[in-house]
Amino acid sequence: MPAPLTIRGRTFNWGSRTYLMGVLNVTPDSFSDGGSFNTLAAAVAQAQELADAGADIIDVGGQSTRPGALEVSVEEEIERVVPVVRELRKAAGSTALNEVPISVDTARSQVAQAAVAAGADIINDISGGTFDPQMLPVVAQLGVPVMLMHIRGNPQTMQKLTNYQDLIGEISEFLTQRIDAAIAAGIKRSRIIIDPGIGFAKNYAQNLEILRQLPVFQSLGCPLLVGPSRKSFIGHILDQPEPKARVWGTAAACCAAVAGAADILRVHDVREMRDVCRVADAIYRK
Repeated sequence: MPAPLTIRGRTFNWGSRTYLMGVLNVTPDSFSDGGSFNTLAAAVAQAQELADAGADIIDVGGQSTRPGALEVSVEEEIERVVPVVRELRKAAGSTALNEVPISVDTARSQVAQAAVAAGADIINDISGGTFDPQMLPVVAQLGVPVMLMHIRGNPQTMQKLTNYQDLIGEISEFLTQRIDAAIAAGIKRSRIIIDPGIGFAKNYAQNLEILRQLPVFQSLGCPLLVGPSRKSFIGHILDQPEPKARVWGTAAACCAAVAGAADILRVHDVREMRDVCRVADAIYRK
């Protein structure tokens, strides 16, 4: 079992229960809620809602990573993310936000640096530190935990790169290499969290296979983050094109992830998934 991790006074005891990361997209074009929270007031209100609903982490993202999403400039991403992080830390006071760690969903070291300076606690890098060669050294210097996800290509090309000879083996090999690179850069293993990247360079069948095979990733010795929330494979099963209408399909995927020993679930619908996790934890965790 990975060693416990304490962030902003909150200790994550891996294996004891499932933790929830609430999604806060401050973008105009994210696949599910783009444009809903891209004003400062709306973002703070949504963060408060996520905290009140039981989010253990709030994940702020200023660059859409949906398939085909266009890349914004570093300056634009910082302009979207940093004021929100700063305002959340100002607004926290004695509210439920006060002790909630903030992660920033970015693959750029400059954004990571600016966000942590504004009060962010974790870097969530969909590229596993591969898009920006400075990311891992910067995270090591900042002394914050990092989440490393598996991907092929980038959001513009990834859905054309789903031809695997050994899906689980290749994801495991990539994550092993990224763990080693992070440690070589000076990041402690206890501060590394891994993510197999559901929906990122994976097709419908491969996403299901990842959920079936989640226990394999325990051998890598790091906490496991899984992000199935509202994704297209759920829409495919339910014949549901509207992401926000995939809540209960997401609940089923989350239950499967808990059964597979996921440590953190990245979700939009925190209140509903909190109930799902409480019941699933009672069944599957000893």
